[in-house]
Amino acid sequence: MLGSASAQAAPGCGHASWYALTSKTASGERMNPAHLTAAHRSLPFGTKVKVTNKRNGKSVIVRINDRGPFIKGRVIDVSKAAAQNIGMVRSGTAQVCYQIVDAGTRKVSGKGLKDG
Repeated sequence: MLGSASAQAAPGCGHASWYALTSKTASGERMNPAHLTAAHRSLPFGTKVKVTNKRNGKSVIVRINDRGPFIKGRVIDVSKAAAQNIGMVRSGTAQVCYQIVDAGTRKVSGKGLKDG
């Protein structure tokens, strides 16, 4: 059994969408739609998550670098590149399951983040 550094952020399933903004993310880095990144409400920045499209079984590993989604019923927002990898660009949303593959090193999970 895996040791769980992120027990509060257990794997889950639900609705996902994708976005391709170029604004700054909640982690302070600029959003790049070509990178394999994602937004999650509570997982620490830097966490790597495997996202699987339930319809076609395709998976991609993304790095959490933003907060969201802010739409009821959605569990994760992925970058456009990640959406292309799992075949959900045309549909815009998909039913997915996700699981943590690397808990990352950052422990800060919200506002006031400063890189020093």
